[in-house]
Amino acid sequence: MKTAKLLAATALVAVSGLNVSNARADDLTLCWAAWDPANALVELSKEFEAESGHTMHFEFVPWPNFASRMLNELNSGGKLCDLLIGDSQWIGGGAENGHYVKLNDFFDREGISMDDFAPATVHAYSTWPKGSPNYYALPAMGDANGWFYRKDWFENPDLSAEFKDKHGRDLAPPTTQAELLEVAQFFQGREIDGKTRYGAAIFTERGSEGITMGATSAMYPFGFKYEMTPGQYDMEGAVNSAEAVAGLEFYKELYKTATPPGYTDSYMEQSLDAFKSGQVAMAMNWFAFFPGLYADPDVGGDKIGFFVNPEQNVPASTLGGQGISVVAYSDKQDAALEYVKWFAQPSVQKKWWDLGGYSCHLSVLNDPGFAESAPFAPDFLLAMENVKDFWQEPAYAELLLAMQKRLHDYVVADQGTAQEALDKLIEDWTEVFEDEGKL
Repeated sequence: MKTAKLLAATALVAVSGLNVSNARADDLTLCWAAWDPANALVELSKEFEAESGHTMHFEFVPWPNFASRMLNELNSGGKLCDLLIGDSQWIGGGAENGHYVKLNDFFDREGISMDDFAPATVHAYSTWPKGSPNYYALPAMGDANGWFYRKDWFENPDLSAEFKDKHGRDLAPPTTQAELLEVAQFFQGREIDGKTRYGAAIFTERGSEGITMGATSAMYPFGFKYEMTPGQYDMEGAVNSAEAVAGLEFYKELYKTATPPGYTDSYMEQSLDAFKSGQVAMAMNWFAFFPGLYADPDVGGDKIGFFVNPEQNVPASTLGGQGISVVAYSDKQDAALEYVKWFAQPSVQKKWWDLGGYSCHLSVLNDPGFAESAPFAPDFLLAMENVKDFWQEPAYAELLLAMQKRLHDYVVADQGTAQEALDKLIEDWTEVFEDEGKL
């Protein structure tokens, strides 16, 4: 006999359009990184609990440990996670190794169309092989590497006049990588309000993915590519092109001449700390952190501004973000699929954006009021038009470790030249792809 609680839950499900496949309410665990958007998802998911009768639990892992913890969980066939919001680079391994449930039949049955989501996010977060209509995730969290700056410093009359006298243009958010370097060097070592300030906080961390995500934010706009022909692994002339070399040399100059001292192993946390503590005039970081920064009582509000990653030869931003997948080892796949169906609804996607998540749904992004809904919304749209991502191959971890080493050795440790670093990187990657049978 149904309890009053279950009857109420069932009635709510009927109204909302969710379809409970059995009468049992499940405890679901969703795994993700520990950061601001995860807190927003907890709040959002209370609505799912009320509508479905299921109970949501969350396993949030700090970013430095997120990849190793979750990939170990998947590779061991663990049952901790029913749902996983995994990095875009994991999609190849998740699909080929059987970690993620293929969602095509579910999408067709429930009327969920990938045409309703931004194409770049579908390609990056959901598909494998790339460009195929085979889906292993629903786009969940759009993201890219962007920039924020001390608007109050930029608008200081004395600083503005000095900069214009020196460079012949206004002190304003840079529109090219070259302008970015000029602005960063202008602020480097400058005294403002009695304290020494520095130009920019960038990513140099070697242990996980930091320097790769940071350096590619310069290298992509210069013209760095992974392959001459997509899907062919023909890296010679792409990875080590003259444009790629120039982009890497630029990033080293930015690091050497315009960052805080001792900034040799920095990533997301260190960038946020440097900005919030007033050390730097500008900082790179993921758009995911921008809502929290804007709300910060010390450096947010009128004191902060935002800008998209500047172009150089081409417009480009380093892709972040994740898709949400149903873990193949879960014993609660039906309930997990209910969550995906609920999350895909346009009304839920709108609330997701309002709470601080970055929706990938076109009904949100194409809304006439979206660009005015947050001070960083227009730049987010610009970034997502030209995002580029790291390899999404099953062997992505080996590929990433190689790039981390080569970039850090050159940029931070002063070993060799940019050309040598990228030539050696091709050698590293060729060996990986040969072992994988791709070459």
